[in-house]
Amino acid sequence: MTTSKPSRITFIVLRYMRRPILILVGVYATSMIGWTLIPGVDAAGNPEKLSFFHAFYFLTFTVTTTGFGELPYPFTEGQRMWGIVSLYAGVVAWFYALGSIVGLVRNTDFQQSMAERRFTKQVARITDPFYIVCGFGNTGALLTRGLSDAGLTVIVIERNAARINTLYLRDYRGEVLGLCADARIPEHMIEAGLLKPNCEAVVALTQDEDVNLKLSVTARLLNPAVWVATQSTSKSHEDTLATLGENVHIVDPFQTYAKYLGATIANPNIHTLNQWLAGTPGATLTGTVRPPKGTWILCGFGRMGHWIRDSLELQGIETVVIEPNPGPQDRSLAKFIVGRATQQTLLEAGIKEAAGIVAGTNNDSDNLGILLNARALNPDIFFLVRQNRYRNEVVFQAAKVDFIMAPSLVSARRILFLLIAPLLKTFFETLRERDAKQDGHYINEVIAQLQEIVGGTQPRLWTVETGEAASGALCRRTRSGATVTLGHLMSDPSDRRQRLACVPLVLRSDSVTQVLPALSTPVRPGDEILFCGTPRAARLVDAALNNEYLLGYLMTGIDEPRGYVMNWLIRRFPALKGAAQA
Repeated sequence: MTTSKPSRITFIVLRYMRRPILILVGVYATSMIGWTLIPGVDAAGNPEKLSFFHAFYFLTFTVTTTGFGELPYPFTEGQRMWGIVSLYAGVVAWFYALGSIVGLVRNTDFQQSMAERRFTKQVARITDPFYIVCGFGNTGALLTRGLSDAGLTVIVIERNAARINTLYLRDYRGEVLGLCADARIPEHMIEAGLLKPNCEAVVALTQDEDVNLKLSVTARLLNPAVWVATQSTSKSHEDTLATLGENVHIVDPFQTYAKYLGATIANPNIHTLNQWLAGTPGATLTGTVRPPKGTWILCGFGRMGHWIRDSLELQGIETVVIEPNPGPQDRSLAKFIVGRATQQTLLEAGIKEAAGIVAGTNNDSDNLGILLNARALNPDIFFLVRQNRYRNEVVFQAAKVDFIMAPSLVSARRILFLLIAPLLKTFFETLRERDAKQDGHYINEVIAQLQEIVGGTQPRLWTVETGEAASGALCRRTRSGATVTLGHLMSDPSDRRQRLACVPLVLRSDSVTQVLPALSTPVRPGDEILFCGTPRAARLVDAALNNEYLLGYLMTGIDEPRGYVMNWLIRRFPALKGAAQA
């Protein structure tokens, strides 16, 4: 049975302050008894003792240093001597008690309990959907930033106190709460709101994959309805996680990036569009990087190297592997060189004739060394480098390589898209299928459309679920028999003949999924729509979905009266209704 936070705090306070409280009580009890026993003299010179009330009254105003004088009559010498003893004893007792209070406030258990209590109250007040992120390392920090930029509420659980402190020093758009605790303890997951109905997802991003596995299992068992995502590069862990059900998503950054690299080689515009949709700083829809299709050299043949080799071979690209510690099966490869990627081994691998090189070791210093050796031998080679630590971003950007693969960024971006834009995968899959049928022209047309409508600014992706809670106005209109289309939702309220700077990428209903649907497509309750556009367009689309007067104006061009007075005037003077026409 677990101890509740209020009772735990009370227990710590009582245990830590037990002796100081007993000393204070003992000192003042002894002082009061002494005052009632020591005889005094009243104004008439008759012997008289203080009552318990007068003794308590005198001690009260001396403790507060108020100093009202000797009441109810002047004291005798014996009473004054007892007063000196009482005052000094009280001062000593209070100094001891105050020192104990300072020690209590500095006690780590007390501070942790108070922090957990405040955190629990803050979580209880959350009414909007929120996401729990376990682990605030590179990947967790990037994902938290992305969710916050999307205006979502995030709750972070992290064992490292320094990381939690940095959490509160950052400027987030959405609400972000942090708890310094071990997420492996189910109680802390429950404190973070795992059992609340508005908990949308739990993301396990600690640096220990065994911990990620336990967190995923815990979240799945305690709340089967919650969406779970985790980063894993272990085949055994992936097999176990796959048994937890369809709401558990496993992200392998190396496999994800390898598939992305293969798609980019097949059509370089995939990279251009992906970088722009992801909001990569400096990304535009005009620049295109084209990875070559000659022989590639893979330096480092771990899990990343294996996935990239498989992806390149699917594109018909030959590879040469350089690895200092090969596995038993690696030696059977036809083009495999045992050793480090020095200039000698690079020459042996054919660096001067190679089209591309991958520095994919798990050490950033080694990868940068490979970069220098390769450029000295072939300055024009296409370079893909793995950046293991996100803090080294400045160094890798200064190296001016063609592609940078940061596992933390790949995982964070993949999970972010799964959370805020789950239909984006459908969009890219359909895009590649249609592009293959049109000999590579379809993606160019889509990019041109996005460039014309949204512009070159950093876009925003958001998903609309047309339910009663998020689209009340639309649901009421459709129940009354009206037909609401995408064109209505995307009209500009300042001029309904103009279109907002956004594009519906995917519309999924119960019957069909449409990629880049027409503006005349009806929107019904229960539909799911993925939009891409400007932040202003996102706000106005949300307003149209929830404001019945605004939606009515966008549909009919009539600004319907809203107040009692205007409704009375329209009924009294029907001719005024014509003045409301757009």
